[in-house]
Amino acid sequence: MAERVARRRADELGLDVRIESFGVSSEEEGNPIDRRAARILEQHGYDASGHRARKIGARDIASADLVVAAEPMHVSRLQRIAPGATNLVLLNDFNPDKPEGESLVDPWYGTEDGFQETLADIEAAVDGVLAAVTRGRAHAGR
Repeated sequence: MAERVARRRADELGLDVRIESFGVSSEEEGNPIDRRAARILEQHGYDASGHRARKIGARDIASADLVVAAEPMHVSRLQRIAPGATNLVLLNDFNPDKPEGESLVDPWYGTEDGFQETLADIEAAVDGVLAAVTRGRAHAGR
């Protein structure tokens, strides 16, 4: 969901950024987006087509300006995949309505309402994430 929201927002802002979605495990590798997530995204005007789950690797982390995780547990897994990585952040740390370190709601085992809540949190955080990426690029060029 976050990838689709970030892509559309980056397009709206005219940003030239690469946005990709990965998982920290191979459980869902190759699967399409959850049908409930797709339905919520489409209801809010996002494109939910063409997604296939992929597992992130050390090279993916190293090549990214920023790797945005949904939960602190994901950050821990990412640190095991790429020890010493300094580009790992939590999505909700960019959500002005959430305390630092709070996990994104994982709606997987719940109802479709959970996907609405997750989308709202993603939308609240995405501008901050994109600003952090563009700020980081500006500093890297100095």
